Amino acid sequence: MDAGRLDRRITLKRATSTASAFNEPVVTWTTLATVWASVVPVNDGERLRAGETLASKQSRFTVRYSSTVASVDPRDRITFDGRDYDINGVKEVGRRELLEITATARAETP
Repeated sequence: MDAGRLDRRITLKRATSTASAFNEPVVTWTTLATVWASVVPVNDGERLRAGETLASKQSRFTVRYSSTVASVDPRDRITFDGRDYDINGVKEVGRRELLEITATARAETP
């Protein structure tokens, strides 16, 4: 992939769990890496689930392969353009050249 196509900054985040003062688990998101990526919208849509209308936006993020980025999996999250995306899947493209990450963001409500 041409380096000029990796023109968006995304932040990869990983959940870490700590205990509160009452010994309850508290999940916080820490930055794993901030990398350049290409972003392609895959689809967007609305679904009706349990009487609630859910709107979502699915995108495909392509990033350069690195040992840090290679550890990303569906338990992690992407922050892009002020929105958090839940990772659906990660696929290696080429031999340790690129990673293709498919992720879904819940659309904002008015």
